[in-house]
Amino acid sequence: MSDKKDTSVPTKEKKMGWREMPPAGVILEPGSSVKYETGDWRTSRPIFHPDRCIQCFFCWVYCPDSAIRTENRKVIGIDYEHCKGCGICSTECPVKPEKAIIMVEESEVKK
Repeated sequence: MSDKKDTSVPTKEKKMGWREMPPAGVILEPGSSVKYETGDWRTSRPIFHPDRCIQCFFCWVYCPDSAIRTENRKVIGIDYEHCKGCGICSTECPVKPEKAIIMVEESEVKK
């Protein structure tokens, strides 16, 4: 140890330099989309038509945000608080000619 005094200008908080940083990212707690509502920036909205749905669950399987709501082994709707409007659910829907999930512009939806 050195007996030299610290002559640097005092700061509110000393920030880590690149040598003190861990070599990779540190995750202190697992993330959860339940805590973060991410659906408010979507530009397209999926509209679910239950009368057309054949309960194939393709939308549920392919949804990257787990935004397809189910109950009693049936698709019942869409969780708009977490849906980002990617349209994968509508693309994967096998119902023809009119799909059970269609995409519309968010600005066209009455709130």
